[in-house]
Amino acid sequence: MKLLNCLMIAAALAISTAQAAPQEPINVDQLLRQLQQGQFEQSQENKEREQRFREQAADQERLLREAIAERNRLEQLSEQLETRFEQNEIALAGLTDTLTQRMGSLRELFGVLQQVTADTSSKLASSFISVEYPGRIEKLEALAEKMSSASRLASIADIESVWLALLQEMTESGKVTEFTTQVTLADGEQAQREVVRVGTFNMVADGSYLELVPGTATVAELIRQPAGRYQDTAETLQQTETGHVRFGLDPTGGAILGLLVQAPDLWERIDQGGTVGYIVLVLGAIGLLIALERYITLTRINSKVSKQLKQDQAREDNPLGRVMLVQDKYPNADTETLELKLSEAILREVPAITRNLTFIKIISVVAPLMGLLGTVTGMINTFQAITLFGTGDPKLMAGGISQALVTTVLGLVVAIPMTLLFATLHTRSKNLVHILQEQASGIIAERSERGH
Repeated sequence: MKLLNCLMIAAALAISTAQAAPQEPINVDQLLRQLQQGQFEQSQENKEREQRFREQAADQERLLREAIAERNRLEQLSEQLETRFEQNEIALAGLTDTLTQRMGSLRELFGVLQQVTADTSSKLASSFISVEYPGRIEKLEALAEKMSSASRLASIADIESVWLALLQEMTESGKVTEFTTQVTLADGEQAQREVVRVGTFNMVADGSYLELVPGTATVAELIRQPAGRYQDTAETLQQTETGHVRFGLDPTGGAILGLLVQAPDLWERIDQGGTVGYIVLVLGAIGLLIALERYITLTRINSKVSKQLKQDQAREDNPLGRVMLVQDKYPNADTETLELKLSEAILREVPAITRNLTFIKIISVVAPLMGLLGTVTGMINTFQAITLFGTGDPKLMAGGISQALVTTVLGLVVAIPMTLLFATLHTRSKNLVHILQEQASGIIAERSERGH
């Protein structure tokens, strides 16, 4: 039974190994024959495998021999190339020495030429002439890059191109030309404009100054233009065909003009004064109106008093006439009473003559004090900014101090005219009061003489 079980197990393994399809149960003899047949087939397959392995081993040996032969060939080629490289280095060193000896002073010449070419290229990049003649900067840059290599030498044509570029720059710098080009306007739009170029100094279009856009051969309209008198000269320049005209020229090629347009104008300066500055200006305007009214009034009174001095008949349309009428109202009064009546009449006229002069004096005193108040407030804000951001930026401190001092300037601008106006009007009013007192004294003296 044990032998039978073993045979059955072996048969099952043989059948599963051979991946045979499942069959119906068989007897022991058939199972034995199948086992014998399976062993034969497995032995045949093993032989085939051994044969294939022997054939592949032969191929592997052949491939190995070919790889070894290729390696030996490449090693030999590498040695030949290394030898040739060393020989070429020696030959190159010799040729370099020969080239250096033969060039001699030409090497210095090409070095200077390269430096001049680079300097000329950078100079032309910031020149207004490049707007009229585009493309010349790229040629010089290509030439400078070409000469930067020691193996590339400049030709006669290259040297002449640098000389011609310098000659063109020198010639065009003394010309005033007009041409059409694309201009970037202040609002960001681009348009074709008739442009007038004044040498290498300035370019104008439609009465406005232009600036060169850095790194490009294009121009743009200045966002902030200089004062109107300069723009008028630019417009006159464009309208003039021949002859001489006055023109606001910037000899630095736009540097001074760029700083000039950054400076604040009058209204921006006033706006820097803030609330205190506007209050000072309002006080100045009120004082000016009062002074103007007082000047007109005192002038009219002075004119009427002057006419009254030339007449014997007293009139009520002027202070002197009203004072002189007192003696007619009191013809029988004694000297002391008449003196009192005349003093009373003069005192009635004085307020109308000296009205609002005190307010002008107050403005002349208060205006600089308010300006000082604004300055102190601005300095406090400046020092607070310095506390927060430090003193690394001098413009921050200078700008704050400049704004703080604007109120002081406004205060002085208001106080000085107010002081002069007050002195002038006060003198006029005192002269009128003096005339009234003088005439009153004359009337009293005349009455006194008649009494005696």
